[in-house]
Amino acid sequence: MKSLNLLISDSEFDQLGLDKNSMSFSELIEIVGKKITKQALEKSIQLAEKYGLSNMTMEEIDEEINAHRNAKSNS
Repeated sequence: MKSLNLLISDSEFDQLGLDKNSMSFSELIEIVGKKITKQALEKSIQLAEKYGLSNMTMEEIDEEINAHRNAKSNS
């Protein structure tokens, strides 16, 4: 097994919720992946609110999806 040293700031360490100085690469990937997913979700929510999409009903969402699929298949 190989070892890799990675330097990050104290604030990045805290932002990632790390609680130990040694972990496997797969553990780090999982933690970073969750952080990236959370950031993407937060950005999606912001954009939905900005463009008035956050108030759409499931019916309206389904209609939009179907309209897009129909337009795509007809082009």
